[in-house]
Amino acid sequence: MSAVVKASVSQSRRPRAQDIDRHIGARLRQRRMLLGMTQQQMAELIGVTYQQAHKYEKGINRVAGGRLYTIAQALGVEVSYFYEGLSTKADACKPTSQQRLLFEMGRNFTSIPDRRQQEALCSLARALANSYPHPHSEHDEPAPPAVDHSATAA
Repeated sequence: MSAVVKASVSQSRRPRAQDIDRHIGARLRQRRMLLGMTQQQMAELIGVTYQQAHKYEKGINRVAGGRLYTIAQALGVEVSYFYEGLSTKADACKPTSQQRLLFEMGRNFTSIPDRRQQEALCSLARALANSYPHPHSEHDEPAPPAVDHSATAA
């Protein structure tokens, strides 16, 4: 098999290196923003310049293994986080509309400085989620009926 054919076959089976670099960069940027962190803050945490952090996020420069480990620690994730969603499909990195909403909600949540307001928002989300019926398997027992204790209080 010629070198050209080998290269063509290997490229059709897996993403090119630069595609992987862009995917890792996009995941890095997504996590950084979810934490409400600037590129400058992240750069300082991982010991690189702002320009280098920008190049990592854009996939212009490849992130070395040791540096990726440092980044993962700084952002509070496992190294595997950066590879999640990696696929040979062209649309693999495009988030769904629900993922975009979740990302926006997380970013806004981290911008709320008051812990009590954050907890109130969590309670609201929990209450809304619990207001919809959850699917049960055939082995689940139905929940017991709610008991109104206000009538028994004397």
